[in-house]
Amino acid sequence: MKILVTGGAGFIGSQVAQAYVQAGHQVTVLDDLSSGKRENLPPQAEFVEADIASPQAAELAATGGFQVINHHAAQISVPASVADPVHDAQSNVLGLLNLLEAGRRAKLERFIFVSSGGAVYGELEGAPVSESFPARPMSPYAVAKRAGELYLDYYAAQHGLGTVVLRYANVYGPRQIPHAEAGVVAIFMDCLVNGVEPTIYRPEDMPGGMKRDYTFVGDIVRANLAALERGHGIYNIGTGVATDTLELWRAVQRAAGRELANHWGPVRAGDIRYSALDCAKAADELGWRPQSGLADGLAQTWAWRTEQ
Repeated sequence: MKILVTGGAGFIGSQVAQAYVQAGHQVTVLDDLSSGKRENLPPQAEFVEADIASPQAAELAATGGFQVINHHAAQISVPASVADPVHDAQSNVLGLLNLLEAGRRAKLERFIFVSSGGAVYGELEGAPVSESFPARPMSPYAVAKRAGELYLDYYAAQHGLGTVVLRYANVYGPRQIPHAEAGVVAIFMDCLVNGVEPTIYRPEDMPGGMKRDYTFVGDIVRANLAALERGHGIYNIGTGVATDTLELWRAVQRAAGRELANHWGPVRAGDIRYSALDCAKAADELGWRPQSGLADGLAQTWAWRTEQ
């Protein structure tokens, strides 16, 4: 297949692009390098440096002869979306539409869209949720991701586009940058390397901090491989296990073989208390299940971090 991977110089997108190359596909990466890195690019892939909302990106998507677009490029920070919702929408809504319209003109076969199971559902009741749970986004970032899902519904219904939405849990692993809440494992490891005590944000009634479903990037990559050939609609991609932030911090310290104190801070705007995903649908329809437990994933991530 000929595949365009947007955000393919970033933490997750670059590893998806590499997996596609290794599977024998012809891959082009589109990235503006605002957070991605050239050294992440698979050497066998073509690279185009451009913003996803630009005319250059639209021209590439419309004329590149791609069968599949895998869309990882995004503004990824919840706090940044709260501070500047317009900028968030320019990337996460208008950038998406720019590619969808170009794909429509080119009669694209399949569009794989990365959404956020850790954000679009909003506050949960303390148990993993399936895709049928009502979306209640509580930040501009989450609103934009949900809007993207609805736009894909429209293009599937009106233009026959094959669409797959992957709602990721909180992803961690090699190449992650210490940026925003989504990069908490990278932030914690950076703190250990530099001897800087991290801040753990928590509500008053949650002494261990907020709970999240932490999923290793290698499992995420396998879901993107499966989505090339299988599935239609929305799929949760996570572990179904909720880990609080203090427990995660202790697990990172165990993986590193180091100890360090931490500070406490109040909940930030846009934060949710609990998030975990039921992934039975992905197992049934994509043949996908998570394979890496937290301890194993953190060990692999720390090994990569210490090599840098």
